[in-house]
Amino acid sequence: MITVITTFRLSTPITQEEARTIFLSTAPKYQDVAGLYRKCYVLSQDGSTAGGVYLWNSQEEAEAMYTENWRAFVREKYGTDPLVTYFETPVVVDNVTHEILSDDQAGSAA
Repeated sequence: MITVITTFRLSTPITQEEARTIFLSTAPKYQDVAGLYRKCYVLSQDGSTAGGVYLWNSQEEAEAMYTENWRAFVREKYGTDPLVTYFETPVVVDNVTHEILSDDQAGSAA
């Protein structure tokens, strides 16, 4: 499994309420994306940085998302370029499903 963290500095800080409205407007774009298990939208406490934490089945599936078209979408929506960082994710503790998942079980992950 792969975790990707995307971040982007906002030119003007936003409130949690503004972030929620923006994030809800883009959330449907991420439903039913091949290989994407979860996406968590994030906002820094001072409202100056936003982004996402994504859990993917594989790096190839993740890379299929972060294309120049996706980057252009982020630039248009937030007025800044995203930083995309990939992490190997050997183990996930899921307290909702009460599972501990490992990357050797990726096909059956959350």
